[in-house]
Amino acid sequence: MRLRTGSRRRTPFWLFLPVLLLALLASLPLLYVAAKAWDAGWHTAWQLLWRPYVFRLLGNTLWLMFGVTLLSALLGLALAWCVERSDLPAPRFWNVVLCLPFAIPAFVSSFTWVSLSPMYEGLGGAILVMTMSKYPLVYLPVAATLRGIDPSLEESARMLGLSRRQVFLRVTLPLLRPTLAATGLLVALHMLVEFGALSILRYQTFTTAIYQEFELEFSNATAAMLSSVLLALCFLLLWLELRMRGRGRLVRTGQGSARRAERVRLGLGKWPLQALLATLVLVGTGIPLVMLGYWLYEGSSASFPLMEIASTLLSSLSLAFGGALLSCLLALPVSILVVRYPGAVARWTQRLPYLLQALPGLVIALSLVYFSLHYLPATYQTTGLLLVAYALLFMPLTQAPIRVALEKASPQLEEAARTLGQTPLMAFLRITLPIISPAIGAGFVLVFLDTMKELTATLVLGPTGLSTLATSVWVHTANLEYAAAAPYAALLILISGLPVYLLTTRAHLSTH
Repeated sequence: MRLRTGSRRRTPFWLFLPVLLLALLASLPLLYVAAKAWDAGWHTAWQLLWRPYVFRLLGNTLWLMFGVTLLSALLGLALAWCVERSDLPAPRFWNVVLCLPFAIPAFVSSFTWVSLSPMYEGLGGAILVMTMSKYPLVYLPVAATLRGIDPSLEESARMLGLSRRQVFLRVTLPLLRPTLAATGLLVALHMLVEFGALSILRYQTFTTAIYQEFELEFSNATAAMLSSVLLALCFLLLWLELRMRGRGRLVRTGQGSARRAERVRLGLGKWPLQALLATLVLVGTGIPLVMLGYWLYEGSSASFPLMEIASTLLSSLSLAFGGALLSCLLALPVSILVVRYPGAVARWTQRLPYLLQALPGLVIALSLVYFSLHYLPATYQTTGLLLVAYALLFMPLTQAPIRVALEKASPQLEEAARTLGQTPLMAFLRITLPIISPAIGAGFVLVFLDTMKELTATLVLGPTGLSTLATSVWVHTANLEYAAAAPYAALLILISGLPVYLLTTRAHLSTH
């Protein structure tokens, strides 16, 4: 006999409140663009968009997006194959060091390269720095997919007489294509919304132009119209990703059998390959760390005001804690609605994270500025408004693990508690919440770390006088005060480094 689950129960009204709040907040950027276009008049809006300046920004943005996405995809695929499919010595070591760029925020890496030489400014430098920062987004998922492919598929193709190259092109690459496409779109989306690194590298895209217009005037019609183009590009990428998800077919690739796939013997080629990997690590991680160490060494006591650094660190930790807490509080009821009360509202709610991920942080911040000034002026430049922006930006990071944990937690346990006289709320708090608490904790940590590195929304929405580690790096670098920026950059790397190490080693050990 099948027990009645959440699909037969009436959805509690309190679950709709956070969903409605999220829907309203997620619609603010679109409402902001529409309101500014209405204020300026559609004729003026069209004149602002149909200019050589806008087309130049579009070209700059697309060139950067295509260049970084293509190079990151090729590099991530090649590195994943070397680590997982060749007899490269010390694969666990290379797996860790190749992911080290994750620990260095892109704007910190940009600061170190620009401080080395101004020649790294512009398109070439931007493609180099951003590719070195983003290729792990492709490498890690592709490596995990390679580890999960059933070795018998490739072995069967070999038995049919195919060469290793043919096996890779006809068997392995088609299995990797969905992962490559999804991670490539993720890198492309990152390039569309990137601000801090490109501002330091002095490469103008839509995000840097929008911020410059905002600095000129709070209520700037040009910034709103440029935001509309950026939103359109982001939604186009989101539509492509959803189309690919809908057309993709699930292929059984095994469950990661204990028998590892046969590795290609490199012979003497392993030595030049290790030299190439070492060079890549040097460019992606070594040079930024060496330059950071140089500026730490060169800095005088005046460059390192310890009390100011401690205060900035405390502000960053406090904001990150508040942003992570608010994200979890919003994600929990939304995840409950999606998992336990399926229906039309739940299906629509499940798509909210994808929408939020496609919204540029700068546009979210500008929309919050616009509506706070017009309707809630008391909230402008307050910590509360900044925390709302953090929750909008990073709630998807915590909703995913909470939703997965809820799907694994049997609703029958709550049903049993209710038959014993517990209210629905108490049954959830006593039975389900302890089960999903590790997932909540994981989501909290993810949001906490990303909030520590957040720059754009903090610059736009932060209260007057607020300094965080990220904004301090950006301000000092803009003023060419590289030694003064170094301690804040070093703290960001230290905070991000340990979770990256644990992530890579755990992922590698779990499959080997």
